[in-house]
Amino acid sequence: MTLVVKLGSSIVADDRGGLRSDVLDSVCAQAAGLAADGEPLVLVTSGSIAMGITRMGMEARPRAIDELQAASAVGQGPLFNEYGDRLRKGGLAAAQVLLTAGDVANRASYLNARQTLRRLLEWGVVPVVNENDTTATDEITFGDNDFLAAQVAIMLDARLLVLLTDVDGLYTRDPGSDPAAEPVREVGDFAELGGMEIGDRTSVFGSGGMRSKVAAAEMATRAGVEVRICDGTSDGTLASAVAGGEVGTRFPAASQPESGFKLWLLYAKPASGSLLVDDGAARVLRETGSSLLAVGVTGVEGEFEAGDAVEVRSDGTTVGKGIVNFSSVEVERIGGMQSGEVRQAIPDGPEEVIHRDKFVLA
Repeated sequence: MTLVVKLGSSIVADDRGGLRSDVLDSVCAQAAGLAADGEPLVLVTSGSIAMGITRMGMEARPRAIDELQAASAVGQGPLFNEYGDRLRKGGLAAAQVLLTAGDVANRASYLNARQTLRRLLEWGVVPVVNENDTTATDEITFGDNDFLAAQVAIMLDARLLVLLTDVDGLYTRDPGSDPAAEPVREVGDFAELGGMEIGDRTSVFGSGGMRSKVAAAEMATRAGVEVRICDGTSDGTLASAVAGGEVGTRFPAASQPESGFKLWLLYAKPASGSLLVDDGAARVLRETGSSLLAVGVTGVEGEFEAGDAVEVRSDGTTVGKGIVNFSSVEVERIGGMQSGEVRQAIPDGPEEVIHRDKFVLA
């Protein structure tokens, strides 16, 4: 099964934007060793903006979207070459794969990207995946590509996602500011993290932090993918994590994974609006896995068409997300109606506002 390894900006570049050659040497050498042992792997990298900033002689990360995109355009090619050269020394071919949020959100593009990645892996090629920053304005909200790495792991049914950073895992508090912080070696229940101070501290050139890594871990584990957060600057950490060694923080895979479609719907498909439902409908959705019927709908927020994704909310809490069978105008018309009344109002329409097969709990 496939490994997905994500390198954050703090791994790829130092605080001055210079390439961390020793770290890339180590990670790519370990990747070559794993591939030689029959472990196909994908590298998801950040750092193109940092490299572009350095090449352009800028002193700090710019704030304007067009400047970030231009810096990425400058740095993207050279960054891939750094990976390609190192992997080639290990006897591996590399392929650059650039994805956007739109590629992930569109189901057809998502499936095409999955097939391309699978073909590359069948050929023994290492895909080096990055956000296509030059055309996507959503990159800086992706948590330094943590979200993208989780999506790739889910897409490929990976056995393990390794998030490499410059600290040795999750702590009860920020170890950079609190010497009493203690390491968390395993997280079996994400609810246990509620009382911890999980910070957003990241590198000068990064945009993520530990909070986004934990969110990525929650996404991937729900799909049945084990996750490790560990220190990529320490030589041998990646190989140890893959072998099951006691490094970093381990997030075990869910014992009953959710379907790939429903996870795509929950995490990758943007919601175009919201349906408000009563307490009874919310309880049925949560407890029995039934479809959402018009009788339980009390209101509509936003404008959407049939086939769009919408959030389902009750008393200010998100119940889940689903693909709606009616437009917002139609739902406003039939909200609160019994099924027989719906058939009279819209004779050719389906019975369910959202079918249970196209709904996922939050």
